[in-house]
Amino acid sequence: MRLLIALLVALIAVPALAQEQKLTANEVVELAITEAIRPGFARFAEEAGSLKLNVEALGATPSEATLETARNQFKSAVTAWSRIELYRIGPLMAENRSDAILFWPDRKGIALKQVQGALAEADQTAASAETLAGKSVAMQGLGALEFLLFGADSETLAAGADFRCKYAAAIAELISGRADEMSAEWADPAGFSKRLLEPSASDPDYRSTREVLEALTGLLAHGTEAIRDQRLLPFLGRDGAAPKPKSALFWRSGMTVPSISANFEGLKALLRDSRIAEATSPDQQWVGQSAGFEFGNAERAEKLVTKPVEQAVGDPKQKKALDYMVIVTQSLDTILGENLAAALGLSVGFSSLDGD
Repeated sequence: MRLLIALLVALIAVPALAQEQKLTANEVVELAITEAIRPGFARFAEEAGSLKLNVEALGATPSEATLETARNQFKSAVTAWSRIELYRIGPLMAENRSDAILFWPDRKGIALKQVQGALAEADQTAASAETLAGKSVAMQGLGALEFLLFGADSETLAAGADFRCKYAAAIAELISGRADEMSAEWADPAGFSKRLLEPSASDPDYRSTREVLEALTGLLAHGTEAIRDQRLLPFLGRDGAAPKPKSALFWRSGMTVPSISANFEGLKALLRDSRIAEATSPDQQWVGQSAGFEFGNAERAEKLVTKPVEQAVGDPKQKKALDYMVIVTQSLDTILGENLAAALGLSVGFSSLDGD
């Protein structure tokens, strides 16, 4: 009888113990900052710094080799940026940094027009970081730099195209500076992180830990929405429209799909490293598992796209993989925006991203 009673007590205690051991909201917030966000911004700062050095080296000693090095480093910087660009909170959204680093979506081709105009006129105010910073953000970021390094006449960089090199160096300097600023602000324990870790009734945005948790969950839900609406559908075509690969982000550098892959990786890292799904009750743990499964599906689909986007959309197998990535984002919308939010007792709200 004593053994039976002990077993019954143990069975009753297990769910209670699991409930007690689930992560607290404060632990989730701290993990999100220390394990996902800070490292991500530090990596971007590192890659952006290398981009600045390599673009400067291209201008100092132009050659096919230095051009190739600068192009490769651009791709590394884009990957690092794409992992954190959907962490649209705090330092990234201050001082218009997000648009200054990447002006997108650009439905009217503003950046291309302005960059080509600067090249045609050899506008010297674009050749200095100090004066370029006061111009349109469409001229200052990764999209503009991609055209300079990969667009029409970019091969002249290897032969010493002086103005184009200086303009590219000015952009790289601005990107590196902003990346350093964001990384430093996230690393500062008395900076923005403190607002998230110590919410206050006097804070206009984060009055409670619940509101902070809602903001983090919103990054996940709105992030998958952005991948679909701003990265995939504009070039895949909506409602049966024909694909338009040259409307894809980073098509000139061949970074369209790699950047989307990094977008997914960044969201997956935030979900995994914050362990936010572990803050749910034991009977809701399936939510995190389901999200992980869908991120795995996205990764498998990405690996099937092996050609540049212009060729990929014409290959039935690769086009199917790209279309499937859209389906994955729709599933993740439900899992992260509805199921996870509900399991945590949160209200994620509407996305403020353009194009929603």
